[in-house]
Amino acid sequence: MTLLVRRCRSAAVVLLVAASAAGTTSLLAAAEPFVRVSPRDSRYFELTDGRPFVPIGLNVIAPPVPEEAEGLARMDEWMQHLAANGGNFIRVWLSSPFWDVEHERSGTYDETKARRTDALLQLAQKHGLKVKLTLEHFREMNENPRQRWANKPIHLRANGGPAEGMADFFGGETSRAQFRQKLAWFAARYREHPEIFGWELWNEVNAVTTKPEYFMPWTQLMLAELRRLMPHHLAMQSLGSYDRAAARMLYREHSLMPGNDVAQVHRYLDLGASLPICHAPMDVLTSDAVRDLITFDPRRPVLLAESGAVEPKHTGPFKLYARDTEGMLLHDVLFAPFFSGAAGSGQIWHWDVYVARNRLWHHFARFAAAVRGIDPPAENFQPVQLHQPRLRVYALKGERTILVWCRDPANTWQTELEQGIAPARLSGMTLGLQPLLGTTASTRVDVYDPWRNEWSQQQAAAGKVPLPAFSRSIVVRIERGIAAKPDRR
Repeated sequence: MTLLVRRCRSAAVVLLVAASAAGTTSLLAAAEPFVRVSPRDSRYFELTDGRPFVPIGLNVIAPPVPEEAEGLARMDEWMQHLAANGGNFIRVWLSSPFWDVEHERSGTYDETKARRTDALLQLAQKHGLKVKLTLEHFREMNENPRQRWANKPIHLRANGGPAEGMADFFGGETSRAQFRQKLAWFAARYREHPEIFGWELWNEVNAVTTKPEYFMPWTQLMLAELRRLMPHHLAMQSLGSYDRAAARMLYREHSLMPGNDVAQVHRYLDLGASLPICHAPMDVLTSDAVRDLITFDPRRPVLLAESGAVEPKHTGPFKLYARDTEGMLLHDVLFAPFFSGAAGSGQIWHWDVYVARNRLWHHFARFAAAVRGIDPPAENFQPVQLHQPRLRVYALKGERTILVWCRDPANTWQTELEQGIAPARLSGMTLGLQPLLGTTASTRVDVYDPWRNEWSQQQAAAGKVPLPAFSRSIVVRIERGIAAKPDRR
């Protein structure tokens, strides 16, 4: 996932690095609210000042270069693009080489590297973004690893670390005590930072080279420790791509685990996956993952925390990304999860070789426009899928608002990207919303075309809404008791 990097030096980044080099280890305290699970509706988030918070963003794990100033400049560039398009959320791996404070010796933390995280959070504050920080991602501790990027032999006892191997790292008291010390080190530095959405213990912990009886009890212990040390931040864990039937029981245990504030799921379009759903259209496979996690615990917020498309069995980014210059895959990743009951947009993985390279940042603005002004915790949204002759219809029925996202099922990644068939322009269609509206009301409706960024108004009668001509998808928004709304542009 490499990118050609311009040798840029933004003034903002230079100032951030200079401030860190001068010894500024804590960021300027701001009167910013934290994110919390909403006490009004525990399926959604809000800020501690009571405003709703719908995460709109993606994974931006690390810059592709080791140099500090250049790397922070690239992060600043990506974050600026996201924020300018209505985004408010990113995920970063603190265990990536660019950020990793524990890279030379187990249990020893590099102050110089930590100042990069200080700078990251300053950038987040500048751009109005919340950041999910992932603490670890390594999968093995070997001198001759299978995956060098996922190896951390410094934790082996033979190298001065606390563990004999991965099982001992999760199950041994010495390793557990040391990891608690690491959490305490981060807490002392960052517990009061509202730019932090929350802390994720591990990226895809079930991918490590040991068994669930080691890493699942460890997860429960460390989630409790996270919540104790950093009470203002959310605590969570992640599992690998939900691409096989055997993953379901582990996902269920993970979603129900005490102390796990967010039920997260990873799922990709992957033709090498054993689950047929992972070969389906992007809206179908992402919606299915969200709806399945909701069945485990209907009162916990769910996020599609990683998604996208890969070559079979995650052997690389999807080759058809190069053809998706319109961003139909990203669009579906953003919209389908939220309209299926998730607490925010879906979060794409390939921020560099897909989103940035294809200049797709405007899709975040289109999702933001569709949900602008919505207060999910106040709505008591109920996700509904409606059957229509020519559309897949995903709806959220709320106390004040009905949100509907309609998807043309004839337009898929196979037709548009593989076969080169342009999406059809659908016209003369009527959307039947009788199960949501009834049949007697005459109601004014706002309709949003996210592909043209155009709002229009329609008149609903007898539970039916005429739709303007559109391609791929369209959003319908009905606010009960209001006959008309001003122009939303």
